[in-house]
Amino acid sequence: MYLPRALARFNRRVTNPIQRRWAGVLPGYGIVEHVGRKSGHRYRTPVNIYPAHDGFVISLFYGTETDWVRNLTAAGHGELVHRGRRYALSNPHIVSGAEGRALLPRPVRLISRLVRNDNVLHVSATPG
Repeated sequence: MYLPRALARFNRRVTNPIQRRWAGVLPGYGIVEHVGRKSGHRYRTPVNIYPAHDGFVISLFYGTETDWVRNLTAAGHGELVHRGRRYALSNPHIVSGAEGRALLPRPVRLISRLVRNDNVLHVSATPG
């Protein structure tokens, strides 16, 4: 089960512009910068993000078919602003099921299980 598409549209137009003001500096949040597959425009999407052994794990509460996930995986790279630092992202891949949930911190894992979200995006990251 993913969050409703109507909520996603509302967040894209209302909540995301507000979150972009602070998501790049607070723990647990980040801003993924990516280029549109079709438009070529540059986008900045606030996300819930958690450190992983070689990069980051991003919760996919709206599913694997959201534009920013498709843009990032199609390009194979992007950028991230997290806690005031910039990272180059590479090797984005979706991890599903128990394996994906296991990459999340324990409290987030519990929430993920409650909303029946088994997908995360794992990305490699290098500072700079």
